[in-house]
Amino acid sequence: MNPESAPSVRDITEADADGWAVLYSGYRAFYELPADASVVATTWHWVLTHQHGMRGLVAVGPDGTLIGLANLRTFARPSVARMGLYLDDLFTAPEARGTGAGGALLDRAAEIAGEDGAQLVRWITATTNTTARRLYDAHATATPWVTYDMAPRMP
Repeated sequence: MNPESAPSVRDITEADADGWAVLYSGYRAFYELPADASVVATTWHWVLTHQHGMRGLVAVGPDGTLIGLANLRTFARPSVARMGLYLDDLFTAPEARGTGAGGALLDRAAEIAGEDGAQLVRWITATTNTTARRLYDAHATATPWVTYDMAPRMP
């Protein structure tokens, strides 16, 4: 890949709000979540203001267009008394896939984990997300863990 055409990755800024919202809405649509401007706005606020230990990254194309995003947050790992960095969301615009944006976002997440003393970067994806899994397999090791969700109950 030509270094001049490689995407760059940086932390989000307030000026990224509109482009980030388009990308995050695309992420939600990919996972067949209903369109919901309030969810997009709330998540934007969290990553912009670092609420809940969150941090937002964007991949930027050579023309300055936002072409990808990653939403990260720190989490405690009590079993090893260490911190980890959780990759909640990773998305590259369909027209920008294959440009290296996804890999660049993962590489930056690994750098942040190293800078912050985190033990690892962790994320989940759908087993059917084969395109993303090829990228993930090139950057990380799949684990044997199975994820569960339990609904909250009112006492």
